[in-house]
Amino acid sequence: MTLLHATILGLVEGLTEFIPVSSSAHLILVRSIFNIHSGNDLAFDAVLQMATILAVLVYFFPDLWQLYKSFVRLCLRQIVSDEDKRMIWAIILGTIPAVIIGLLLEHYMETVFRNTHLLVWTLILGSALMFWAERKGKQDKTITAKKGLILGFFQSLALVPGISRSGATISGGLLNGLTRSDATRFCFLLSFPIIFGSGLKEFVGVFKSGAFDLSLGGGFDTLGFPLGIGFVVAFIVGLLSIHFLITYLKNHKLTLFIWYRVVLAVAILAFL
Repeated sequence: MTLLHATILGLVEGLTEFIPVSSSAHLILVRSIFNIHSGNDLAFDAVLQMATILAVLVYFFPDLWQLYKSFVRLCLRQIVSDEDKRMIWAIILGTIPAVIIGLLLEHYMETVFRNTHLLVWTLILGSALMFWAERKGKQDKTITAKKGLILGFFQSLALVPGISRSGATISGGLLNGLTRSDATRFCFLLSFPIIFGSGLKEFVGVFKSGAFDLSLGGGFDTLGFPLGIGFVVAFIVGLLSIHFLITYLKNHKLTLFIWYRVVLAVAILAFL
């Protein structure tokens, strides 16, 4: 893994993790186009996700800190606002499906799902889901614990590269009556536990494997220093991407991303 390769992967992860175009799909494509393979691809991608979840922590720190304080008060059986209580339970219940399904499909995520041909169909299916959500969404209700659980299953669709976590979760929110702004905000808050958990798991795996060499001359196959560069790039670009998506979806539909995904799928099919 070279510094240039790590920079490219960090840029792609930061740009695509939050906008509904599927970061995993783009990372797989970029690796294929530039022939970037280190033997620890899934681990490297997961640690880059740690950078983007740090971006979520920084951007949404006031919201997350408020929810953390309310969670502590809830555990101590103290008074908590109904809004915070609903949000806490929605995030807890919404995280469960991705954890269970992720553990069940872990082997396939590392092998079968990392297939360029599969991306064509998942990109199109993800676009169809977003199109349906924009057509059928009512956008007149607020988040509840039950809706959080339902959106957790939508988020789980993103375990298959090409679907997009944000695209699936926002679509699920629209189909369950949330406004586009509320669905987008909840998408980021719901993503925090699962991305943090998966990234931490892979990070520990990389460290134990001995591939975590922080030296500048650590060799082509070591991940330490290049991983650090990719991490910083993914974090900075991730912050900008979060701000862009939140600002954009206040006044626009998902149409731009729907057509981008379709065009990308057709391009992949043509080159394949």
